[in-house]
Amino acid sequence: MAAPGEYFSVGSQVSCRTCQEQRLQGEVVAFDYPSKMLALKCPSSSGKPNHADILLVNLQYVSEVEIINDRTETPPPLASLNVSKLANKARTEKEEKMSQAYAISAGVSLEGQQLFQTIHKTIKDCKWQEKNIVVMEDVVIAPPYQVENCKGKEGSALSHVRKIVEKHFRDVESQKVMQGSQAQQTQKEATLSS
Repeated sequence: MAAPGEYFSVGSQVSCRTCQEQRLQGEVVAFDYPSKMLALKCPSSSGKPNHADILLVNLQYVSEVEIINDRTETPPPLASLNVSKLANKARTEKEEKMSQAYAISAGVSLEGQQLFQTIHKTIKDCKWQEKNIVVMEDVVIAPPYQVENCKGKEGSALSHVRKIVEKHFRDVESQKVMQGSQAQQTQKEATLSS
């Protein structure tokens, strides 16, 4: 564990041994003295060259710490954040959560909610109007949300939405079939082992 007054410079190479005898080694990216938390940047466990793992190490549970290479110069400045992009992402995610909450409070079926999510992944201009899904202001899908429940002006928008709905339910069915066969296999194995 770090002695009182000891700290780790950002950019330093550190090696430590956990109480479980695991050896961790990496570059210090952050250190919080009051909580004794050390953040280490280590080579990616996935093996991808442009990726890294960030490990949070509680020094309360470390039996040995060794500074391999202490960085004495000032670390490089932090990368700037695109605040407007982050704000847009936060607003979009909030809108999506509010849409989900609306669907639940309106009593929309689970199938309807799942279909909405599937459509929304492809077409962002998708919203609830009571229990109906409205896509691009042109197509309305009413409960029970099947292909034949897609209404709108004949054209590419209606055709595209129908294809998405059709594929969604095909995927749901194939998932049910797979889960059913897995359940049968598990039941068969349980019967044979009895």
